[in-house]
Amino acid sequence: MPKNNLKKIRQNKVRVFLTSFVIVAIVAFLGSLFTSCGVKSAWYESIKPALTPPNWVFPVVWTILFILIAFSLFYSLMKSKKRGMTALLFEINFILNIFWSMFYFGMRNPMYAFIDLILLWISILSLIIYNWKIDRRSSLLLIPYLIWVTFAGVLNSFSI
Repeated sequence: MPKNNLKKIRQNKVRVFLTSFVIVAIVAFLGSLFTSCGVKSAWYESIKPALTPPNWVFPVVWTILFILIAFSLFYSLMKSKKRGMTALLFEINFILNIFWSMFYFGMRNPMYAFIDLILLWISILSLIIYNWKIDRRSSLLLIPYLIWVTFAGVLNSFSI
């Protein structure tokens, strides 16, 4: 393969890699706009289930999850023949992820948040299934996300 083609392939990989991480960072930031104030509120303390982990656990777990999601997005986009469909499925997931924070902490409505969380869970499972055919790494990287959102669903249901 000529050097120019290899250079273009590398540049494309770097561009997709950086884009994947920037997009996921934006999603994390937007969600945190609703979460950061809500976690410290008297309202949240009054409805927080007893089995809720300490507050410091959430940013640690979510940072790890968002890194895994960004890698999943990258691997999926690099291998996908239908990048538009891949991007759409991740976009739906990202919107649902942000909406959960908005409903739960921004609007203080655990019921709306729980409904959103069910849709988010379905979205994650759909991404896992869809990506399995494209790149199994991409699919496997989303399993911790599904597990955490399942646990969040339990917590959310107890706060309704």
